[in-house]
Amino acid sequence: MAGLEAPPSTADDVGVMGGALHDVGSAYQQAIVDSGKQAELLLYLAFLATFAFIRTSTHMIRAGVSWWPGNVSTKGGTHVHHMVFGILALLVVGFCSLSLDPDTPWREALAVLFGIGAGLTLDEFALWLNLEDVYWAPKGRQSIDAVIVASVLGGLVLLGVRVWVDLGKEVEAVVAAAGIFGAVVTALNVAKGKLVMAMASLVVPLIGLPAALRLARPESPWARLYDEPKRELALVRFPEPWLPARRARGARSWP
Repeated sequence: MAGLEAPPSTADDVGVMGGALHDVGSAYQQAIVDSGKQAELLLYLAFLATFAFIRTSTHMIRAGVSWWPGNVSTKGGTHVHHMVFGILALLVVGFCSLSLDPDTPWREALAVLFGIGAGLTLDEFALWLNLEDVYWAPKGRQSIDAVIVASVLGGLVLLGVRVWVDLGKEVEAVVAAAGIFGAVVTALNVAKGKLVMAMASLVVPLIGLPAALRLARPESPWARLYDEPKRELALVRFPEPWLPARRARGARSWP
């Protein structure tokens, strides 16, 4: 009977979804597995996931969530920072990689462990930079900045420079030029201390172009090239580290 037949649209939808999944699988096989980028991709994803997890964990501990495990401490009461475990993971990966030269799947496993170690270590970048526990202090922002820079550079290497170079061999030169343009805009934003714009530029270069062309933050490496008047102008535009640029010309202080 006609009423028992499946609607044609349902079968078509299933076919489209199956085709899309097949296309995604084929693209992953060609772009990641066949090109030997699987270990790098796993490292990158493990790094981002670890940072997100450990940041969430520290906030939950600070908030006093009863069911969430607390800090790790010795019997003597010494707090063991999570970067200790990150450093140990990096040492293990470095030793195993040099001494064993592992092949698949151990290479991918070590890549994941390296990403975890890097995430744990860079999350406390401010601590080992300042040699004091500034995780929740204003200087603790340096850890987030370090992770943003590492994410930008890692994404640029994994999905930016290498992808654009590969594309440049097969498609129009304008595509390769767009990739190079994005890399330049990203690098300028990083040098000027505009790390959020650098992340955005990695995906859509035009988004970060205005920020790359404007004044650098006064604490950034680029600002060291400024003379005194221009540096004062940067301090007026960015009166507080890491806060958004001042938009109102007549404003004198932050509320």
